[in-house]
Amino acid sequence: MRNQSRRNFIKLSGLGLALGSVGNFAKPIIKKYSAGNANESKEKLTFGICSYSFRNYPLTQAIAMIKRVGIKRVSLKDVHLSLKSTKEELLKAAEEIKQAELVLYTVGVVYMTTEEEVYQAFEYAKTLDINMIVGVPEYQMLSVAEKKVKEYNIRLAIHNHGPNDKRYPGPGDVYDRIKNMDPRIGLCLDIGHAMRLGINPSIPAEQYFDRLFDCHIKDESKAAEDGSTVEMGRGVIDIPNFFRTLIRLNYKGTLSFEFEKDENDPLPGVAESVGYAKGVLSVI
Repeated sequence: MRNQSRRNFIKLSGLGLALGSVGNFAKPIIKKYSAGNANESKEKLTFGICSYSFRNYPLTQAIAMIKRVGIKRVSLKDVHLSLKSTKEELLKAAEEIKQAELVLYTVGVVYMTTEEEVYQAFEYAKTLDINMIVGVPEYQMLSVAEKKVKEYNIRLAIHNHGPNDKRYPGPGDVYDRIKNMDPRIGLCLDIGHAMRLGINPSIPAEQYFDRLFDCHIKDESKAAEDGSTVEMGRGVIDIPNFFRTLIRLNYKGTLSFEFEKDENDPLPGVAESVGYAKGVLSVI
């Protein structure tokens, strides 16, 4: 399917972005190529974006670029809002995001190596009025994190980081550690890092679905340790199959684009990835 249909998906990707950029006159063009209705496709899965994609830009510029690609839900990285910020600084940033008509749905990835860092992460999330943290607690901090999950009623989605990570390289490494813990502790599945381990991300999505809270989506140049992020649709991940799997499972979380390439000029690659994903979603 990937070889036969790529041209159509690229066409849809460009048209999808055009629709978001130029308004209603493009809708008849989209319908010409789409097997379904654009509004119906939006309801199948929910997209977000990791602000880490724009890590070399200040928050205000990152917000502007997120708006340009038509994504509403934001996972905020601490490069844009320090974990050590004052309450006033946190509330000001939250208001800036709200005024831009974006939804701050989570923060992360947040590393937790000490008890102090665990406490700090949950206070940070509480002040920002969000109910989930994407984090990486050290093994010895898991019990502390579980205590805070219960105290704050804030979910913790632990992120897998691929073959270079000694703590949680794959989604199974997360699941094995947390499967008997509070059900508000789960998995943030990074499909790129899973692919670098040679794991088809559709498999852990289904295998660990009971704890699948969040997804970071991207494409990878190859299924190997030295694979790297590429524009979605140009790599080796079977994105259509991954989307079909989540739709079949009735996934209600967010799929957040995390573009790790071209850190000094990420917008073209992010836009291409968003367009491709929306194009795929409109025809599956």
